[in-house]
Amino acid sequence: MQMSDLPPLAATIHVVDDDAAIRGALQRLLGAAGYTVLGYDSAECFALAPTSAAPGCIVLDLNMPGLDGLGLQDLLARSDNPLPIIFLTGSGDIASSVRAIKGGAEDFLPKPVRSEQLFDAVERALARYDSGRRERAEREVLNQRFASLTPREREVFGLVVQGLLNKQVAYELGNTERTVKEQRRSVMEKMGAGSLAELVIAAARLGIVQAA
Repeated sequence: MQMSDLPPLAATIHVVDDDAAIRGALQRLLGAAGYTVLGYDSAECFALAPTSAAPGCIVLDLNMPGLDGLGLQDLLARSDNPLPIIFLTGSGDIASSVRAIKGGAEDFLPKPVRSEQLFDAVERALARYDSGRRERAEREVLNQRFASLTPREREVFGLVVQGLLNKQVAYELGNTERTVKEQRRSVMEKMGAGSLAELVIAAARLGIVQAA
């Protein structure tokens, strides 16, 4: 199933650390590497910033006064914020690192962090964001296509992707096989599917059938 291509990712690295010296050093390091970088002196400051929803990733200090790194991670998860998080910490807290990774963090790095480690983690985080962005765009396109179907076409869609033949669908819906054939053609066209396999994949992404 062909989806429209998205424009190249214009990403911003958000550095969240209450230590001004560390925050400044990270901003200079990432900025010198060509990244667009914004700094925040607290998790609360980042959470309230309008730019926090822009494409990119977060380089996040674990231990901060008030809302800490794990707290911000939980907050962003509840709000469905898609920005991947790279944690930095000066303490080797295994329990926190496990919680962070289980919560979806891209990486958990020690302070002081080596530039190679940081750049590698940032590139992985941006690639992850871009992949997720494309998946979200594809789901939105599918949802729009599905919304364009009539109620009867949705019924036909649901039965066809279960593997029913036209005559079986006609029997289930009390229609003629000729009518179902035309409705099936319309469903395929509106969903942008060139084959039954593509239609089944679309149905799985929409949650209409379980993925194989």
